Amino acid sequence: MMQVVMIARLHALYQRSRTMLIFLVIICLAVNIACGAIAAIGLSLRYLVGEELILSGTYQCAFLDGQLLPSLVWILNTVWEVLVLCLSARIAVKHFRDLRRLGPLTGSTIGNCLIKSHVLYFACFAGVSCFEFITLSPAFSSSGSIGSEIVNGAQQILFAMHMFVLGPRLILSIREYHAKLVANSDAACTCIN
Repeated sequence: MMQVVMIARLHALYQRSRTMLIFLVIICLAVNIACGAIAAIGLSLRYLVGEELILSGTYQCAFLDGQLLPSLVWILNTVWEVLVLCLSARIAVKHFRDLRRLGPLTGSTIGNCLIKSHVLYFACFAGVSCFEFITLSPAFSSSGSIGSEIVNGAQQILFAMHMFVLGPRLILSIREYHAKLVANSDAACTCIN
């Protein structure tokens, strides 16, 4: 869902460029299809590879918890987010150059609104990705220390904030900008009358 929102926002930032839209949709579909194939492989292997454990005299069946396939999905999603970050940074630099060239007379634009809300979203995603890559380390995952539990907890908190706070905030920032725009146009109409 967030990928669709990011495609729509980048499409708006690139002045509704059809080429950019096609590029983003193709990359998004490639990432999602690859993640789906990896998940299907993971589900099919999950039921094929198991082991029998004898714990306190009871027999239990357990499946091996491989970290390779989930990490591949996470890496593909990180590649998508880095691509979106680079495209957003490119347009932000171009936007700020234009603002500096044209001066402060241009006022607030949709670009300002989109860029402001993108910064916090990408900063949080960078934190989540760093924590995720730390937890992929075999030395870290086998460690039962308090530090590893703190990193796991911080990663889960940032992930929840990324998905359920900052993601919807991307949508709400557009609505907020549009409401201000409508309010300013209504105020201008009443001043003319």
